[in-house]
Amino acid sequence: MTAQHVLCSDALSAGYGGTRIIDSVDLEVPAGRISVIVGANASGKSTLVKTLARLIAPQSGSVILDGVRIDRIPTKELARTLGLLPQQPVAPEGIVVADLVGRGRHPHQRMFRSWTAADDAAVAEALAATGVADLADRALDELSGGQRQRVWIAMALAQQTDVLLLDEPTTFLDLAHQLEVLDLLTDLNRRRGTTIVMVLHDINLAARYADHLFAVRAGRLVAQGNPHDVVTRELIAEVFQLDAMVVPDPVSGAPLVLPRGRHHVRPAVGRKGGSLEPATGS
Repeated sequence: MTAQHVLCSDALSAGYGGTRIIDSVDLEVPAGRISVIVGANASGKSTLVKTLARLIAPQSGSVILDGVRIDRIPTKELARTLGLLPQQPVAPEGIVVADLVGRGRHPHQRMFRSWTAADDAAVAEALAATGVADLADRALDELSGGQRQRVWIAMALAQQTDVLLLDEPTTFLDLAHQLEVLDLLTDLNRRRGTTIVMVLHDINLAARYADHLFAVRAGRLVAQGNPHDVVTRELIAEVFQLDAMVVPDPVSGAPLVLPRGRHHVRPAVGRKGGSLEPATGS
């Protein structure tokens, strides 16, 4: 099992230039658990995870890891504890898959220390876990979007950090591969105790896979906790501006959000005032 680290923010505000995107966010990431940040587009989810990972400097407040502000932790030392997979990572042109995944081992390299068998094992394990071992000798730019995303996740896994932040790790993936990636991250959490924080757009996948949810609206943290406590009709209306039913997921038991679209509801029989109920058939 990995070491347990405490990652938190204190009155954290951040943005780009003079624009503030997240405002006065106080949170503590549950150690050894899977946390998911949810919210509507442009709500500040990605900005929050980038600031937690030190890609963006706070405008005010701070991010703290094990009692130390992360801006005071040496870069390589931080990278051995905290890993990040950004939403749109950039790779050198022509790099092959195995070399890219091997870059995840960089924080573990020391001066005068050569590549070791442990590095080989970490890369091989990451390639196998993400199902891309057969692509090891292929150039990254020859792969499909879904294949590339799995390779990037393999690089993050090869880094073997105790805390892993992922910004939309299911981007470009079809539903089967989304589930595969989220199952993989769950395996990593359960097997190694890795603390995982990720941004997901799909509220139902977030509710199914998260131990803890952070709900963000207009740059502010408006709710957090167990998905069963957080995912309510009222919360969905506040965060997503969406009228929806929330029922138990018949597969997992997690909250399941059923949005009410204009074309899939009908007036309730015998009610005045146009109350809406879900359609039940064609």
